[in-house]
Amino acid sequence: MRKEVRTPDGRTLVAERWGDPDGKPVFLLHGMPGSRLGPAPRGMVLYQRRTQLIAYDRPGYGDSDRHPGRTVADVAREVAAVADAYGLDTFAVAGRSGGGPGALACAALLPDRVTRTAALVPLAPRDAEDLDWFDGMADSNVREYTYASDDPDELVARLIPRAAGIRRDPGRLLEELRRELTADDRMIVSDAGLRAMLLRNYREGVRTSAWGWIDDILAFSRPWGFDPADIRCPVLIWHGELDVFSPVGHSRWLGRRIPGATTTIDPAAAHFAALHALPNILTWLLRDPLIEQQPA
Repeated sequence: MRKEVRTPDGRTLVAERWGDPDGKPVFLLHGMPGSRLGPAPRGMVLYQRRTQLIAYDRPGYGDSDRHPGRTVADVAREVAAVADAYGLDTFAVAGRSGGGPGALACAALLPDRVTRTAALVPLAPRDAEDLDWFDGMADSNVREYTYASDDPDELVARLIPRAAGIRRDPGRLLEELRRELTADDRMIVSDAGLRAMLLRNYREGVRTSAWGWIDDILAFSRPWGFDPADIRCPVLIWHGELDVFSPVGHSRWLGRRIPGATTTIDPAAAHFAALHALPNILTWLLRDPLIEQQPA
């Protein structure tokens, strides 16, 4: 069910909840470009796991108001506002691709509310020490992030018409990416059901403007506003070795930086394989850490 949430500074965020309304809450943060309607486990899977899944459009996507100059850290404040609107004190958080850094922001900045966090094919901070940030990254992403740092006006000039084309035909984005997709990713996005979810997600994400997409790229190109080393809750990082959109080196860096993080690298997978990993990730997020800490 769609819900409009007012942030403390007066903006509107649009959220959606699926599954068991009395189940354990898990936030799912969408990729880039994307929306609250992005691929997610089906309702039956959520009910079987007694889970309620909450997603929202990041500012500038879908019907959520834009937040110019936002940082990755702002995601934690947004998630807290949505959680308050649903009456949730504690919750788990998962973020895929462009949602990964935001999930880590929640873990770092909401330590009393976040129980567990999973980041699937995430990016690392742009200013990460001892990381070649562009190593293994597809040329299209290298160009966008370079413009974000060197010529933001050019980034805007390129993404506004690109988003308009995707709004008319969301399949255009997958076609644009096709030449950079691995064989594994091509097979995944060719599945009719998954492709339909992706197209609905892209269309909704850029339906009103390109600003969510633009502001995401700018936010990922600036300091995040927190240090992943400050995270103390259990963290699972999942990545495909063959990913060219969020290179695997980013997850390896995060795995070294976050205390106690579990890093899972699939040697045969790429970027979109994270969608297939979601049900197992959900199972991990729902584990009770108190039970796990009891002696056998």
